[in-house]
Amino acid sequence: MGFGDLKSPTGLKVLNDFLADKSYIEGYVPSQADVAVFDAISGAPSADLCHALRWYNHIKSFQKVKTSLPGLKKALGHYGPAGVEDTTGGAADDDDDDIDLFGSDEEEEESEEAKRIAEERVAAYNAKKSKKPTLIAKSSILLDVKPWDDETDMAKMEECVRTIQMDGLVWAVASKLVPVGYGIRKLQIGCVVEDDKVGTDQLEEAITAFEDYVQSVDVAAFNKI
Repeated sequence: MGFGDLKSPTGLKVLNDFLADKSYIEGYVPSQADVAVFDAISGAPSADLCHALRWYNHIKSFQKVKTSLPGLKKALGHYGPAGVEDTTGGAADDDDDDIDLFGSDEEEEESEEAKRIAEERVAAYNAKKSKKPTLIAKSSILLDVKPWDDETDMAKMEECVRTIQMDGLVWAVASKLVPVGYGIRKLQIGCVVEDDKVGTDQLEEAITAFEDYVQSVDVAAFNKI
């Protein structure tokens, strides 16, 4: 398993394809698997690798609390598609490279802390799940996504926008291009969000991260459901 060399365009392409139908490297929440892969990348993927860029920007928001994310951080060869060898940094399959030669207990303590936090989160989730369901407040949002100029690939822009995945976010099936003048058209796309989970600021930040295509984002309409 692996992604090839994550510091090369080829390795990032493998990562992008791997994340086409996934939000995270493993499972359904951010974990040490995401931290391991994120730390191996030199910088943000290019805009044409929209799945990898969406994942990168999302995991970047957890950097201040990354040590508290659940799971154990493993060698890169434990992650990614089968049949691809990890060659990032010239360390392919030798797990011995990850051994702490100085015998520090710091990583072990962090692992115990991460395990404790993960157990607390599972317990909190089970307790919440056992309670009587309550009414979930939702809103319908219509966004105007504006390109830089009339040469912007609007189909690619929409593809990038739809790669954004958040708990409580559902994109509308339909969208349309609306003329704004001088041959420029804006993308008008709707979505439904759970108010407690997704805000307009989060959506705007995620969409404008595709800076090669997106100049700005405006909320055209906002209605409570």
